[in-house]
Amino acid sequence: MPQPNPAIPLHIAPMLACLNLSKADNITFVGQSYDFVGKRIFGGQVLAQALMAALSTTDLLAHSMHAYFLIGGDATQPVTYTVSVMRDGRSFSSRQVHAYQHDQLIFTAMVSCARAEAGLDYQCPAPTVPDHSVLMDEETLKNFVRSHVPAAYLDRFNLQRPLEFKPVNPSNPFKPVKEAPHKSTWMRMPHPIELSAQQQQALLAFASDYTLMGAGLMPHGYGFASPDMMCASLDHTLHFHHPSNICNYLLYHINSTCTSSARGINYGQFWQNGQLVASTSQEGLMRLRTNN
Repeated sequence: MPQPNPAIPLHIAPMLACLNLSKADNITFVGQSYDFVGKRIFGGQVLAQALMAALSTTDLLAHSMHAYFLIGGDATQPVTYTVSVMRDGRSFSSRQVHAYQHDQLIFTAMVSCARAEAGLDYQCPAPTVPDHSVLMDEETLKNFVRSHVPAAYLDRFNLQRPLEFKPVNPSNPFKPVKEAPHKSTWMRMPHPIELSAQQQQALLAFASDYTLMGAGLMPHGYGFASPDMMCASLDHTLHFHHPSNICNYLLYHINSTCTSSARGINYGQFWQNGQLVASTSQEGLMRLRTNN
C-alpha cells in the first residue's frame, strides 16, 4: 500500500495513488482499490488503471479507449490487469486489457495508441456557459441540500471528492425534477502537481465517469439516489483529441439522446481553453426496481 504523501491533500491522495500500478511482469499489473463511491469499485478507477496498464507497454499515447464493465468490482480488493499486445505498427499500437478480481473477469477494454502527427483540424463550436470563476463549487452547494439528504447517505455525502466540481446549473440530487437531458460542469484537480502525459490521460479517464450517466436520468426526474432506481455503467468510450491538464479547469458538457429498454446512452465533451480535448460516451443501466 502506498505511503501517504503529506504534501498531497488526503481527499486527493487516493485518486493519484490508484495510478501507481505494481508490475508483476511485462504484461501484468496490479492496482490498489479505493472507496470513491462505496463498496463497489468506481468505474473511473478501473478506466484509469486499465489505461495506465496499456500505456506501460508502449511509448505512444492513447487516442481511443473502448471498455466494457462486466461485473461490479470490490472496492476493498486490488485489481489485476493483463495486457495483450494486439499490434505494433509504424503509426498505431493496439492493446487489449483484461481486469480480474479473484480470478473473475470484471472489465475489458481495447486501447488504441498513435504517434502525434499533423493533419486536418476542425472542432464543433464550444458550449456557451458561465465561467467557473462566477460559480459555486460543490462543497459550497452541499450546504443548500444537506437537509434533504437521507440519514443513510449523509456520511458519504459529506465526504470531499478528489476533484473540484462547479456545476453550471446545480440541482438537488435528492429532489430530482424532470429537465432537459444536458448539463455542464467545470472540474479540476485542485492541487497543482507535475504529471506525465500518461497520467494526464488516465486522470481524464477517471474524471470521465463522473456525472455522465446522469444525463439519461434527467428527462425522467430520477437521480442516482432515487430509492426505486438501479443504475450501473455498462460500457464506456473515450477519444483523446488534444493534450489536457487536469490541474486546470475543464468543462465537461454532457447530454443524452435516447433512453429505452432500461438503458440510456450518454455523450460527453471535455473542453479546455476553448479547445475540445476529449469526447466520451457511455451506455448505462437505468432499471426501475418496481419493474422487477
